[in-house]
Amino acid sequence: MRILDRLQPLALLLLRLTLGAIMVAHGYHKVFGGLHHYADWIASLGLPRWTAYLSCFTEFLGGLLVLAGLFTRLAAFAICIDLAIAIWKVDWHSGLIGGYETSLAVATLAFLLIFFGAGPIAMDHVLRGGSSGGKAK
Repeated sequence: MRILDRLQPLALLLLRLTLGAIMVAHGYHKVFGGLHHYADWIASLGLPRWTAYLSCFTEFLGGLLVLAGLFTRLAAFAICIDLAIAIWKVDWHSGLIGGYETSLAVATLAFLLIFFGAGPIAMDHVLRGGSSGGKAK
């Protein structure tokens, strides 16, 4: 249906806003309120402490980049890796329901952005010199 094709930029925008908001919310309280506690917890999982800092800033800054549609594919790739590790080290033992279902859904949003990009309603599009008008098909 052609109307659905025309709405694809809005779908990518909604996907980006959803992923970005979730990631900023998850990263914010870690970056601005519990970074050292989070690092201790990450170390208790058997991961190096520095990966906690990488994870926090991936969630927070990666989420901001996704919201803006700036370096979207790179930010989405980092978020996807962050969530894959969260599933592996934290959520997997609880199973799908009540365990890794949310992380998997959010990682899937990031995965989609890796391949589809930010879409035309994004800073990436503007920086590439994208036109403000629609493309004729």
